[in-house]
Amino acid sequence: MDLSTLVRQFIYSTENTELPENFDHFRILRPEYSPHAEERKPYPLPHGERFFSLLWDQHTAHSLAATILPRKKPFIYKAEFSPNSRTQMHSHEYLELFYIVEGEYRQKILGNEITFHKGELCLIDRNCRHQEILGSCAAVLFFGMTPAVFDSIMQKRVTTERISAFLDMALLEQKNTQQFLHFHPRADTGPQIEDTLSALLQELAQNDEASPIICQGLLLRVFRILSTQYEFSLSQKQKKEMNWILFEEISNFIKRNLANISLRLLSEEFHFQEDYFSRLLKLQTGMTYTEYLQTLRLQKAEQLLRTTDMRIDQIAHIVGYNNKGYFYKIFTELHQLTPAQFRKKVRG
Repeated sequence: MDLSTLVRQFIYSTENTELPENFDHFRILRPEYSPHAEERKPYPLPHGERFFSLLWDQHTAHSLAATILPRKKPFIYKAEFSPNSRTQMHSHEYLELFYIVEGEYRQKILGNEITFHKGELCLIDRNCRHQEILGSCAAVLFFGMTPAVFDSIMQKRVTTERISAFLDMALLEQKNTQQFLHFHPRADTGPQIEDTLSALLQELAQNDEASPIICQGLLLRVFRILSTQYEFSLSQKQKKEMNWILFEEISNFIKRNLANISLRLLSEEFHFQEDYFSRLLKLQTGMTYTEYLQTLRLQKAEQLLRTTDMRIDQIAHIVGYNNKGYFYKIFTELHQLTPAQFRKKVRG
């Protein structure tokens, strides 16, 4: 059975229009009531269930049928709307990946109206503001995932560096980034993506004790396919935001580990190739990795000379210089003062 047939089978398998209680607050289709307000869509399932799918069939220019998996019993959600109307602007408590099964589907994301076509996917982070533009016939699969699911994906490192960077940043709850990735199939893209999505839907419908593990494995396969058979690009704004946040995280890690930091340690911590850090630091600071590390070490040494009575050889060791003579040399070249002279001068 192909994916479009399977989607419609799940949606139209019942005439029951009674929405289960746990989906009442989810609001499958929320018409726009204010161009200035923004809603936060909650995760619709109990805490222990980390993955769900919204199946969406916009079968005419003014009507929608939908359902959600997993579900305790089949139901169909139906809605009528005016063509070219919009849903309320919103973001999610979860990360969303959607796939266009048939037709064309439109959204306004971060102020830009985008038309998605059959076979394309989009990954949206939790802070990204968007809304549906209704009116085009389309069948769409939406998958909602908790941060725990993405954490397991990143640990496997099944994706390319750029996708990994997006996932890493999307999961940093303290960061107010707004990002999305639009995936376009390559000319040689095969049927694996739809086969895998079909298996995901069937497993969500099964929803037994093994389903969470099986779904996680299938989701890993989806991201592997995205890495090998799809193309995506980031806007300049997205690149700048992502690069700056990554730079902050990397810089803070270096500062916390000045005594034993290395490109290998950075690679083990952040799961990127070693040359990635050199490129990022050069982009953000204009300095090479070695130059930037020396700058941070000397800044830390200056702070310790100002604020402590530690011996100079201790300070050199703390900031990562086991060769006291080399530390004296580069410190003196920078300040035209030895560390002892610097301490005496700054303390008056």
